[in-house]
Amino acid sequence: TMSLREHALSLFRGALGTVRPAPMLRRALKLQGDGCPQLLVKGQAFPVKRDLYLVGFGKAVLGMAAAAEEILGDHLTRGIISVPLGIQESLQRAGMQEMLLKPHSRIQVFEGAKNNLPDAEALKGAVAIQELAEGLTADDLLLVLISGGGSALLPAPIPPILLEEKEKLTKMLASRGAAIQELNIVRKTLSVLKGGGLAQLAHPARVVSLILSDVIGDPLDIIASGPTAASSHSVQDCLQILTKYNLLHNLPKSVEMVLSSSPTKPTAPENYSHVSNIILGSNTVALEEARRQAEGLGYAALVLSAAVRGEVGHVATLYCQLIQLVCLGFTSLGAGSLGDQLRGNLLQLAAELQIPALDLDEFLQALRGLGLDRPVCILAGGETTVQLQGTGKGGRNQELALRVGLGLHKAQATGASSPQGRCEILFLSGGTDGQDGPTEAAGAFCSPGLVAEALQEGLDVEAFLRNNDSYTFFSQFQGGHHLLVTGLTGTNVMDMQAILIRAM
Repeated sequence: TMSLREHALSLFRGALGTVRPAPMLRRALKLQGDGCPQLLVKGQAFPVKRDLYLVGFGKAVLGMAAAAEEILGDHLTRGIISVPLGIQESLQRAGMQEMLLKPHSRIQVFEGAKNNLPDAEALKGAVAIQELAEGLTADDLLLVLISGGGSALLPAPIPPILLEEKEKLTKMLASRGAAIQELNIVRKTLSVLKGGGLAQLAHPARVVSLILSDVIGDPLDIIASGPTAASSHSVQDCLQILTKYNLLHNLPKSVEMVLSSSPTKPTAPENYSHVSNIILGSNTVALEEARRQAEGLGYAALVLSAAVRGEVGHVATLYCQLIQLVCLGFTSLGAGSLGDQLRGNLLQLAAELQIPALDLDEFLQALRGLGLDRPVCILAGGETTVQLQGTGKGGRNQELALRVGLGLHKAQATGASSPQGRCEILFLSGGTDGQDGPTEAAGAFCSPGLVAEALQEGLDVEAFLRNNDSYTFFSQFQGGHHLLVTGLTGTNVMDMQAILIRAM
């Protein structure tokens, strides 16, 4: 039989495969008919009356554009994409030819946004995209490809604001503790293309956006700052934020001018009737595929949530309690007071973490109804946060895996009637972009047994965690066998976790 580690790896790879740019576009995008061709996107038809153009921006857009050009063929008149600095060379080195444009491509590539910050190169790309959009007619069709990281790759401040001035303002806000949502509202208000600006400039052309989401809940106006989605914010919201952080009175003249002449109401939704925003890939899509594959491997599989967020320590505790509850089900202890206590703890934790749209009661009901004749697989995704205290190497996924392993080991060591004694458990957490912190790993596999073994060999697991040094732990121990290393994936739909449990 395959080990749990092999199963978990196969689920992760399967989920990744479904949100990789090429297969994702090939499933969703078709071109039909020669006389009057139609673009079919997930079954919706868009007639190509005259010319078909393509623009895109984001970390995964190069692979999306390569696949789109293959599907569109000669129907594509021209394209412009803005992608991260050095990405073509990285993909070339990694041998990922399918993510690269063909030699005589009709798509022009701008590389910019070094270190994910807007810069002069990204501005050139944004200006080229803006000019293309402004020149379209009612008979043209504009296909827009969007993925995470698109915001920094599409900087076009409203004149006379200079890129440096907008950047300085954003940095000042950040240093005063503004939340990412607040920063985005200010950026959008001062931008030509964000917050629906691109869609408005392309009017009256038909605009079809294909989106790969890396944001919890897939909000259209937040992914890459929503260049083709109606913004739900107005200039008033921007002024309120600047007031809150005491910046209203030392703004550059250019910003004052733009704010005083901005319309006070957001653009009405009916002004977006020429736009269709379609989410092609997301954490939910990846988890669904992993669930399908887990069932194929004989697991009873459930998806907990695609929106798990919060501090990594709290999330680890949630997973530990959940695993113990499942293990209780495999023994005769499931109905006793320990079960009630675990359920109570879980409900309280879930409430504290405020995971959107998670009905834990309903999930626990479903868990109860699984029956005990099959191993169990619980899948989840989202994005956790780590409060850095140490100077070690690691990332949120490796740290989460190590914390879950340690938590389960402790529970086992303290409870004589510990339910997980009769269960084999594996926990996997990985970043779908193939990167986890400053390491070459995407995440890690962990089990209570692994932690027990490490402690026997005299490794101080808690010291590694205090120093945020999970990568060093996993790479030292068992020759790094428990690190998840995928290399560049060319996609990003946040992180994914898999919990595999079978009775021993």
